[in-house]
Amino acid sequence: MSESNGKVLQNYSAESEEQSYFDGGLLQYIGWSILGFLVTVCTLGICYPWSITMILGWKARHTVINGRRLVFTGSAIGLFGNWIKWWLLCVITLGIYSFWLFIAMEKWKTKHTIFAH
Repeated sequence: MSESNGKVLQNYSAESEEQSYFDGGLLQYIGWSILGFLVTVCTLGICYPWSITMILGWKARHTVINGRRLVFTGSAIGLFGNWIKWWLLCVITLGIYSFWLFIAMEKWKTKHTIFAH
C-alpha cells in the first residue's frame, strides 16, 4: 500500500469514528407537524412550502453526521418559486414531468443542506 493510500485510509478511519445520530424528539416532531398543518390549512395551501422548509430545518438541526451537525439553508420563497416552475412543467408536459418531481425535490433539499461551521 502506498503512503498516500495509507493516509487516506487513516483519515477515513478517524472520520468514521465520529458518531452519526439524530437527536430530535417525537413531541417536537408532532408539534412542528401540527403547526405546519394549521398554517397550511389557514392559508389554503399557499404557505405549504413554509411548512415543508420548517420541518426540513428541524430535521437538519437535529441530524449529526460524522460529528458534524447539518443546517438547512432553503427558504419557503425559494421552494415556492420552484413549485411554480415544476407545476408549469407538469402542465406543459401533460403530467409527464410529475415522475421527476420527487427527484427535483430531493435535489433541492440536498442543495440547501450543509454542514454547520
